[in-house]
Amino acid sequence: MSTAERLALRDEGFDPARAKKDFPILQNTGLIFLDSAASAQKPQCVIDAIADCYSRDYANIHRGVYELSARATAKFEAARKTAQLFIGAAEAREIVFVRNTTEAINLVASTYGRQNVGPGDEVLITEMEHHSNIVPWQMLCEDKGAALRVAPMDDRGALMLDEFKKLLNPRTKIVAVAHISNALGTINPVEEIIRLAHAQGAVVAIDGAQAIPHQRVDVASLDCDFYALSGHKVFGPTGVGVLYGKAALLESMPPYQGGGSMIETVRFEKSTYADIPQRFEAGTPDIGGVAGFAAALDYVSDLGLDAIERHERELLAYATDALAGVPGLRLIGTAPQKAAVISFELEGVHPHDVGSILDHEGIAVRTGHHCAQPVMEHFGVPATVRASFALYNTREDIDALVRALQTVRELFK
Repeated sequence: MSTAERLALRDEGFDPARAKKDFPILQNTGLIFLDSAASAQKPQCVIDAIADCYSRDYANIHRGVYELSARATAKFEAARKTAQLFIGAAEAREIVFVRNTTEAINLVASTYGRQNVGPGDEVLITEMEHHSNIVPWQMLCEDKGAALRVAPMDDRGALMLDEFKKLLNPRTKIVAVAHISNALGTINPVEEIIRLAHAQGAVVAIDGAQAIPHQRVDVASLDCDFYALSGHKVFGPTGVGVLYGKAALLESMPPYQGGGSMIETVRFEKSTYADIPQRFEAGTPDIGGVAGFAAALDYVSDLGLDAIERHERELLAYATDALAGVPGLRLIGTAPQKAAVISFELEGVHPHDVGSILDHEGIAVRTGHHCAQPVMEHFGVPATVRASFALYNTREDIDALVRALQTVRELFK
């Protein structure tokens, strides 16, 4: 589908069946893909952008004086501008290219965290975090003699905001929270979290991996200090992500890694470092991946995030009602504000068995702890089945899921 056709589709009203045709892997295979929370599939325009980079525009960037290198550099920096506009950052230099959300969070913990967190200080997270938003802060706190505090969630999977407020105090230096829970789909009240944290003098790092493909994000309006995201969640390639940081904070932070590109001068006695964002982009980046990432952001923008969000909200409501009719099925995570993620268990059947049987029916779901073991402990389950929806899913996909679960029930009577 061309850009003009995507814009027309947005104007006419979003049609997932038409959008689905943009994804080669979903054509003529019978595959029903319900694992986009792990990694979304790629539209043809993203595949083409990566191929075009390597076949027509590839050279190392920021270094060559020849025309091909200059063109590659211009396209790379244009992609940075695309990312800036997509998330509403004030300046392109607030966009740091990284491998993924995990690296973005580690960058903040290893630079801002090590510079600003000391003995007796606290880092506040929530009980529903992905491991990548737990372990880096644990490592920081262990190294600095600080304390990791955890705000609880209730049995619907919603953050207990009153308990969160109680844990905030002047010792809180960093608040790190998921915009949307990958295991539960819970949409956290990040605007209120940011306001409360700033009132205590804390900076806020948002794990936006699950939010970016599902809803419009404006980091300037949110007033978050850091925002992390992965390209592969938003229909782009793996190996590319973004750390957004307020320019003043990034300028105050030491480098994350040393090497080429991140320096101004190198002498054996002392090196000086480049300005942001290059200071945090040591070595040759994934040039082709960044091209694909920019194409993915353009693709989603053309379709319209508001239309995508409405479609996924309708899918979530339809799926929630449909799954309620499956005997012995228990939903895990029923917060009032949710994205298009449904986790569940089926009485008497291990989640891995459910996933294997669904696979035989051509349905791909995720089973396990979803890199959120504390969430599993909260709900008293070893694992869940997770069906996560994206712009290319339809009601027919959900109907097929329900029929397949009925088959599982029959097999385990």
